[in-house]
Amino acid sequence: MHFKVTLKIIGMLLMAFSASMLPSLVISLSLNDGAHWSFGYAFCITFMAGFLIWLPFSNHNKELRTRDGFVIVVMFWTILGLFGALPFYFSTPLSTINPAWSYVDSLFESLSGLTTTGATVIVHLDALPKSLLFYRQFLQWFGGMGIIVLAVAILPMLGIGGMQLYRAETPGPVKDSKLTPRITETAKQLWYIYLTLTVTCATAYWLAGMTLFDAITHSFSTVAIGGFSTHDASLGYFNSAAVETIAIIFMLLAAVNFSLHFQTARTIRNQHYKASLSHYWRDEEFRFFLSVIATICLITVGTLWLTNHMSFNNSFRQGIFEVVSIATTTGFATADFAQWPAMLAFLLFSAAFIGGCAGSTGGGMKVVRVLIVLKQGLREIRRLIHPNAIIHVKLGSSPIPDRVAEAVWGFFSVYTLVFIIMMIALLGTGMDQVTAWSAVGATLNNLGPGLGDVAQNYSDVTTVGKWILCFSMLLGRLEVFTLLVLFTPMFWRG
Repeated sequence: MHFKVTLKIIGMLLMAFSASMLPSLVISLSLNDGAHWSFGYAFCITFMAGFLIWLPFSNHNKELRTRDGFVIVVMFWTILGLFGALPFYFSTPLSTINPAWSYVDSLFESLSGLTTTGATVIVHLDALPKSLLFYRQFLQWFGGMGIIVLAVAILPMLGIGGMQLYRAETPGPVKDSKLTPRITETAKQLWYIYLTLTVTCATAYWLAGMTLFDAITHSFSTVAIGGFSTHDASLGYFNSAAVETIAIIFMLLAAVNFSLHFQTARTIRNQHYKASLSHYWRDEEFRFFLSVIATICLITVGTLWLTNHMSFNNSFRQGIFEVVSIATTTGFATADFAQWPAMLAFLLFSAAFIGGCAGSTGGGMKVVRVLIVLKQGLREIRRLIHPNAIIHVKLGSSPIPDRVAEAVWGFFSVYTLVFIIMMIALLGTGMDQVTAWSAVGATLNNLGPGLGDVAQNYSDVTTVGKWILCFSMLLGRLEVFTLLVLFTPMFWRG
């Protein structure tokens, strides 16, 4: 382990992260909303902490190994989450609205933003200063980009949790574990794509009738698939079909493997316009993802209409929006789906377990893993019929290596075990079964809203429960293995 180089990088990350507080500081000063002190204090503490960590090791330069990568990836969200909580903790308006506000609440909100979970412990969002609302939304945007760079550029190289299947099948940049000859160039290209989607989304929201502030802030949480809003009623506040349609489009785009967007951008630059979109449909994960969304939409709209829960127009509008929002693990709301027929509430929430495509900002177990498990199940059925046949599991036209299949099954087993343990832990805090199940599911899948007592917010969860859910959010964002590997003695002995 190269601890000195690792600490140097963490210090640099903290100093860079402190800059994320400056836009909110400027907004607060320009609006005179009284929140500037909290951002000023937080900026100084974060920058100085990063500087003091970086300074003793600033001259150390060594090639990082895989183990160092694990530590840096985990610390990226853990330490940034701890310091990202400071503006919330120092905020006078928050403590005024919520007298029992504590650092645990601040940490929960910070991690929820950075991991793009979208779960909140804040009530009365509409009464908060715009600078604090902006910072809250910006956390999700910052975390979303970190996810993309992690999932598409870093994890394949570390061989984590089945991500190595990209080497065999994923088109474009991720093939053979490398997007481009240099990872820095890869990250730069991903930034451009992410920024382009954000600017386009913000412009569309603005043209649809949002204020410029709401358009920008909601574009942050839409492209990051975070689900934070500046209003208690979420996107339902705007009551606009145009806004909801834009949100659906960009939630779907953000839930798609960003390597496909990368390839689109590359083909357009090469003026291969006809081929710029065809690779989407050739990708089996993409096709499966759309088929799942379409199937659940049909079931939801049909059930809402046929049970006379609402009119066909409302069933169509609200049904499709909620399906896309929940299935992509965004968590925006125009209606309280927890109040829909129990079958639909359970169906939509279960869809979040599948989540977005691998290499996207979406949470969940990832579409490609579910697809591989289904294919393996079908293979076992065929083997019963033809015991001596050699049957390969394929993704597209390429067989899936045994190592990848083992990694996927390992992920599912560990995921299930972790889910059960944390659910039992929440039950031990006095939480009822439905709330505990959905709270773990919503945080582990980085969804946000749950069922039961956490359908609206998590403010009533106990302090111990919030700590458990903070850990759950980190586990979900870091694909379980990435975090748990640090708790194994073997990792530190090597």
